[in-house]
Amino acid sequence: MTDIVLQDLDSGLLTITMNRPDRRNALNPEMTLGLVEAARRAAEDHEVRAVLLKGAGGTFCVGGDVKSMAAGRAPLPFEAKMTNLRRAMEVSRILHEMQKPVVAQVDGAAAGAGLSIALACDLRVASESVKITTAFAKVGLTGDYGGTYFLTQMLGSAKARELYLLSPVLTAQEALALGMVTRVVPDAEVEAAARELAMSLAQGPSVTLGYIKRNINNAERLSLENCFDAEAFHHSRAGETADHKEAARAFVEKRKPVFQGH
Repeated sequence: MTDIVLQDLDSGLLTITMNRPDRRNALNPEMTLGLVEAARRAAEDHEVRAVLLKGAGGTFCVGGDVKSMAAGRAPLPFEAKMTNLRRAMEVSRILHEMQKPVVAQVDGAAAGAGLSIALACDLRVASESVKITTAFAKVGLTGDYGGTYFLTQMLGSAKARELYLLSPVLTAQEALALGMVTRVVPDAEVEAAARELAMSLAQGPSVTLGYIKRNINNAERLSLENCFDAEAFHHSRAGETADHKEAARAFVEKRKPVFQGH
């Protein structure tokens, strides 16, 4: 894959960068395939303990490349269009379900499918001046990349309906008040803050963090009894890890634990 999607692994943290700054990281077929490839690498590579997803040039992602859509190219048959879109949307599922924490650095703008991908991540660090919007209704589309699922799970159906049907442009503080972003920092600090948060997760008890993420994902769809069963299993498994034993020793010795990710 070309440099339209960059990958950099450092100390267990895989940074994935959408790299079309001239188009504000609008999604085209090459970028979506690169994102799926990078997300699969992150999920499968044992050297990767956490993920940071960001956009180049001070913008996260403005969604689909509307300029390209309007260029008048010969349209694909419906079946091919749907197949291609469904394949590209896998990036959101992989980010959401992988047993590794994922942080999004949300600056500039997060709109349409770009917002959906940010919502698929576990945590979102936003810059003060970022603009956030579902955008789809304004371009005559219904939404993709899981945005309706994530917003409904996150905020409830009433607020999801409002944000999709009316498509307001939210400020960072408005998004924070709704719970759509984790924290808001000054524009000049967003890159450092997002990396610091993601690196802290990469240096944490990786197996346990993965189990925590799975428990929360289970809570979105399983019964209480099944969630209890999964929590008991994962808690017991985590108790057998070297990281848990190190944390217990560090607690007794009144020092900061050093996790090895196993």
